[in-house]
Amino acid sequence: MYPQSNDTIFTVIRRLLSNFRAAFLNNQPGTLSVRDNTQLPQVVDSTRNISIQDSTSNSWLRTILVTSLGVTVLVLLARELKWLQRWELRAYDEMMVLRSSQPPDKRILLVTVTDKDLQQQKNALSDETINQLLNKIQSYQPRLIGLHTSLYIKNIQKTNLAAGIPKDNIIVGCVFQGMDKTATEIPPPPNFAEDNIGFNDLIPDNDNVVRRGLLFQTPFSNSKCNTNYSFASRLAIDYLDKQGIQHGFSGNNILSFNQVPIPHLKKKSGGYINLDNEGSHILINYRNPDNIADTVTLTQLLTDKVNPNLIQDRLVIIGTSARSLDRGVLTPYSISEDQSPRVPPLFIHAQMTSQIISTVLDGRPIIWYFPEWLEFLWIGSWSLVGGVLAWYVRRPLLLLLVSGVTVTALVGICYLLIVQAAWVPVVPSGLALVFTAIGVIGYTSYQTELQTKVIILEVEKQREAIEQLNTLLNETTGIQDAPRKQIVASTPAFSTASSSLLSNRYKITRVLAQGGFGCTYLAKDTQRPGSPTCVVKQLMPARRDTRFLQVARRLFDSEAEILELLGKHSQIPELYAFFEEEQEFYLVQQFIPGYPLTEELPPHQDIKDETYVINMLIELLEILAFIHQRQVIHRDIKPGNIIRCNQDNRLVLIDFGAVKLIQPQSKEQTELATVAIGTRGYTPPEQFAGHPRLSSDIYALGMIAIQALTGLNPHELRSHSDTGSPEWREWAQVSDKLAAMLDKMVSYHASERYKSAVEALEAIKSIM
Repeated sequence: MYPQSNDTIFTVIRRLLSNFRAAFLNNQPGTLSVRDNTQLPQVVDSTRNISIQDSTSNSWLRTILVTSLGVTVLVLLARELKWLQRWELRAYDEMMVLRSSQPPDKRILLVTVTDKDLQQQKNALSDETINQLLNKIQSYQPRLIGLHTSLYIKNIQKTNLAAGIPKDNIIVGCVFQGMDKTATEIPPPPNFAEDNIGFNDLIPDNDNVVRRGLLFQTPFSNSKCNTNYSFASRLAIDYLDKQGIQHGFSGNNILSFNQVPIPHLKKKSGGYINLDNEGSHILINYRNPDNIADTVTLTQLLTDKVNPNLIQDRLVIIGTSARSLDRGVLTPYSISEDQSPRVPPLFIHAQMTSQIISTVLDGRPIIWYFPEWLEFLWIGSWSLVGGVLAWYVRRPLLLLLVSGVTVTALVGICYLLIVQAAWVPVVPSGLALVFTAIGVIGYTSYQTELQTKVIILEVEKQREAIEQLNTLLNETTGIQDAPRKQIVASTPAFSTASSSLLSNRYKITRVLAQGGFGCTYLAKDTQRPGSPTCVVKQLMPARRDTRFLQVARRLFDSEAEILELLGKHSQIPELYAFFEEEQEFYLVQQFIPGYPLTEELPPHQDIKDETYVINMLIELLEILAFIHQRQVIHRDIKPGNIIRCNQDNRLVLIDFGAVKLIQPQSKEQTELATVAIGTRGYTPPEQFAGHPRLSSDIYALGMIAIQALTGLNPHELRSHSDTGSPEWREWAQVSDKLAAMLDKMVSYHASERYKSAVEALEAIKSIM
């Protein structure tokens, strides 16, 4: 969407916020399409499966983009209303002060009249004294002389000023009736041509800091200060003219010298919003305010204590620095303790003059800034950075640290740019970064809360279905199960045949695991670009009677809904689709290239040390914390259900156990598995009894750690005669702290274990 030429900013913002709201609602985690179980359909529409995969894979990007766009628009709106201008100008001042000091301009000499000079002159300079000063300076052959209005502020009528002295190389100042038309007007001395006159007016910002300087200004009607040129621009033009460099005006009335432009500020420039249109002005690229050029006093010059070489062929600017006449003006450097809080206006005009001359002769840059469209991209880019950080760095303290480092980097980049005379938005960018991060955190927290509510509802449905399923399994029924058909991908010829497309979509390529009542296949999704690899799990129900299938469907659906939400975690496989075909249930999940943890642990590998076990526990507990915060129990944690991913070496938790209840137990399984889901040795007593808790998963994880430390399979460990907990310490070399923690994880009584993964994670981190 692009704004039209006749759109106001509020119209554009309203349209953007409308899109933001639509995108937000489309991304609600609670709006899952759940199949109506009362209709008992045989196959779930495959288009729904596609939407599950697409929404999962794109939700993070949509969340970041929508939040970033919304925050960027709000920041730009606040900027448009000038809410940020004060902060932006203060940040500009801070960075100006941090720059290294520029050397003094050797083309300029400042002759200042101090309070001590005024006392010697009885607090006013007569025409005779000024003329004596001019004659003295002219004798040393300066290139140009400038007389600031502060010299004759107490005596407006200077009838004899420069009488009998050549005036061709003298520029005098005057003052308008104030930029606000309320200040006192100071006319120029008589007998000076208009080309030798420049106005001395300054334009402080609302905080009274002088950051800009005028180049031109149309005089007010009937003004006695009848000149378009500022004192500084007139001095610079005449100085460069005497060096053979002519000035002119290019497009948009921009002053230029031999094709070197002096671009003036626009209505929106840097941190300025809606600047006044009166006059042409630039940002002053300050040298050190206290050391802009060589400086001598009136008394020193009149008493011949000045080296003539400081004057010859230089621009000599004469004015007062006496605090009794003018207490001075604020500059960006006024915030620094190392600089004078106020400087005489004379010094500001010297800064301006030096700026123009240095730009033309030395290439010293004018302060520049981004155009509006580039500022939008700049602020929006930092907003995106904040969103990405918030999405990937979920730990609050770590996010705070990373955000602080990023904001510091932003300030550092802006400082490096201001050193190169580029003023870019630092405050809006920082605010966009921080508020986008907050927005993403807030949204994901809200999303997580909704997901948790959905999962809790599905968990409750799951429990009810499990209870009903157990009741049905314990019943004796005369209904005979129909013969079971099983897909077998034994040859490549079969995998290429049209009949091998499961649900007219998934092409079976390899059998990963096979049993009498189900299989796990590697397959290609033929309806997605590139036919990506996925895992298809086939679950055959224990019975085919109507009552059993109804309950099995409810359990299957609830488990699938839970897996869909849990699959948003990066270390849990995504659920791509789930469907029923010929009274058999299928889950389509993300394929994790890697190997099971069993290949890392004894007896396949050597006994592990304590460091390995601690790192393994931390990684798995962090996954469990995500699961347990949503009140979900895995039910079948064992090394075979943990995959070491080849791509990033992280552990991935697979094969959640509740849905397995719809399958019968084979002879091979009953030896090591319980009727109530789980594997012998890793399953705690309460889960054997059909009452799993969150701490049941903690028990299984503790047994994996003990297996890694002892080299023994969990079912080989004997139990303590009194406590019932496994005895394992004699087989392991481990610290007392870790041993005590593992003992608590595998305690026989569930009430004595850690209540959740979060509690166990805090405990293990405390012993590192």
